[in-house]
Amino acid sequence: MTPRHQDAASEAGSPQDPGWDPGVFFNRPLRVGRAVIPKRLFLAPLSKLGNVAFRELISGFGGFGLLFSEMAGSRGVASGGGPARSGFMWRKEELPHLVCQLYGDDPEIMARAAERVAADGFMGVDINFGCSVAVVCKHNCGAALLKDPVRAGKIVSAVRKAVPLPLFVKYRTGWHDDVAGAVDMARRFADEGADALTFHPRVAPDRRSRQPKWAYIGKVKSAVSIPVFGNGNVFDLRDCERMVSETECDGVAVGRLAVARPWTFAQWTDGFAPDACIYRRCALGLIDLLLKHFDAPTAMRRYCKFSGYFAANFKFGHTFFSLVHRAKTIEALRNAVTAFFETAPEIAARPNITMLR
Repeated sequence: MTPRHQDAASEAGSPQDPGWDPGVFFNRPLRVGRAVIPKRLFLAPLSKLGNVAFRELISGFGGFGLLFSEMAGSRGVASGGGPARSGFMWRKEELPHLVCQLYGDDPEIMARAAERVAADGFMGVDINFGCSVAVVCKHNCGAALLKDPVRAGKIVSAVRKAVPLPLFVKYRTGWHDDVAGAVDMARRFADEGADALTFHPRVAPDRRSRQPKWAYIGKVKSAVSIPVFGNGNVFDLRDCERMVSETECDGVAVGRLAVARPWTFAQWTDGFAPDACIYRRCALGLIDLLLKHFDAPTAMRRYCKFSGYFAANFKFGHTFFSLVHRAKTIEALRNAVTAFFETAPEIAARPNITMLR
């Protein structure tokens, strides 16, 4: 273990220690590059879902160490393209804890995009090597670059040379179930200048049809001296504790659960106690926040995407989902959501994973 890795471990204590407290662990600061993150629990980057309005909703509760933007195309960012289309949107207040996720296949363009990110005051830059949707991979971006480790390494190197910001890399196991390949990629990214890794232990073609192999996170963690954050299928605090205990990762990136329950970070790190009305407040509050940042048609699309995850909270979540998708205007949407909560819905103790897929 390198001295840098030893420092991180001694700051946090071991999850194997008797009486280990997840609240204490997640509130221990962690150094990433030149920055110190106050908490080890953060919002994973989420395309469309992690938009500026949703991040403002989460910020109202607090409790996170970092927020990651929805992924933004490097060509649009580098050329100054429209922010609403590229996902390159933010609030000034969130910049000190906001990391911009970029995707692209050209090292030079990725470097130029990172320079703009730095100039605009973001806390850090994240490189996406994890998205496996066809529209991204057909352009040789996202997880497609895991098939070309040399090019992926050049992208990390180019961004590292372009900006002094903390540099994160989000990636998957690869296109084959081969942990050795994931370990090799981790070492390559670290050698090229990445300050931290967020690792999702699924093969790229797998769209959550199988369980992620958390043991792979531990192998990646053991292979590098930079912080490694685990990601994948954390749906309650017990899952979170198990991931840290089984892998000894340096922190956890929460994605789908954060969409379903935006107060998760505050609940797990600050002791926030949600009341029975919180679901209604969030459901209606997000409509207002989306309209604050987007035009009505875009706000409707973003809310429909959100609804599939938020519906997972309810034992009859399909009713919420259907009401939202039948609404054709903002007024109809607001009325539908209000009507759903007129009778208190039954809340699932754990969000319905089937609906979260």
